Amino acid sequence: MPKTLINTFAKKLIAWHGASGRSGLPWQNNRDPYLVWVSEIMLQQTQVATVLERYPRFVKRFPNVKKLAAADIDEVLAEWAGLGYYSRARNLHACAQQVMTEFAGRFPSDPVLLEQLKGVGRSTAGAIAAFAFHERTPILDANVKRILARLFAVEGAIQEKTTNDRLWKLASDLLPSCPEDMPVYTQAIMDFGATWCTSRKPVCLGGEKRCPFAKECQANLSGLVLSLPKKVIKAESPEFECDMLLMRFGNSVLLQKRPSRAIWGGLWSLPESSWAIKVSKKNMANPSLRALFKDILPEEKSAILLKVCKTVQRYKEIKHVFTHRRLWMQFWEVHASKEVKFSGANLEWVPLSQLGRYGLPQPIKLLLQGLSLVRGDDLKN
Repeated sequence: MPKTLINTFAKKLIAWHGASGRSGLPWQNNRDPYLVWVSEIMLQQTQVATVLERYPRFVKRFPNVKKLAAADIDEVLAEWAGLGYYSRARNLHACAQQVMTEFAGRFPSDPVLLEQLKGVGRSTAGAIAAFAFHERTPILDANVKRILARLFAVEGAIQEKTTNDRLWKLASDLLPSCPEDMPVYTQAIMDFGATWCTSRKPVCLGGEKRCPFAKECQANLSGLVLSLPKKVIKAESPEFECDMLLMRFGNSVLLQKRPSRAIWGGLWSLPESSWAIKVSKKNMANPSLRALFKDILPEEKSAILLKVCKTVQRYKEIKHVFTHRRLWMQFWEVHASKEVKFSGANLEWVPLSQLGRYGLPQPIKLLLQGLSLVRGDDLKN
């Protein structure tokens, strides 16, 4: 690595941020490790525009780690609904409890200890330590990986350990020498990757703005900007299908709490069958109510509900895209003649007006918002 770049990178980047970086974000210029931590977890795999709306609401409801740790997990999941990757919300809740029990309610300043917290990886630990405690510790999120891979023409696939180790070494070598510069430097390197050194339209290829590292970036000098960083080519996402039961009685709908380790783990959703590889449904007969209940509900619950439900009607089919798979959900509408009370099986009749208290997967939330008996407000409170 050129010694001049080691000595000038942080200074140039901080100067760039002063002129062109993002400012006024609600989580910026904050040394409260709790608020830093929440923002870092929320910003993982979620667009900034979405977090701008949801972050203030979340920290208003859970203003400190003690409040979050004491909350019921259903409250946390309900507040997280729509942000996706719900394991983050479960880990957030578990981490808050861990901070209360193992660290007396105070986040440790040591990034090694921070990394031991539930759901906190090395890069997130570095961000918390840098922002809240001014520790000289690097971060290496997707934006930073892209910057370093281009700047130093790192050609290995970023998923490979040897490449990742090299990027961590580069990230450490480029840190500013003064700890007090760590918050602005860390914000600057995040912003530079998110707004200038972007994946598809970096400013160096646009001609409207001049990158401060144009004369030093090896990818720019060799015409490899869009080729770096290299990624392992992913296989095409598999497609699955399942049946979902939209069972209604009056103004209530039957919900089922999902297992904590499943997709949408811990959320409330409509009862569903097991997923199967998607096949063509041409000329396929609609299932009988008995067959549908047998596939979706526990046997004893199925027998009880068959006594109060007589007909089933095809409702909607919705496609939902996950990171590594696609799911086609066929909804079947059933009306019950009475509200059967359940014990166990995580089944519960929920009034449509109270759905806002439950953590719901986004496609299910949108489906229920579309029911004629539901006002949009009912799911937003």
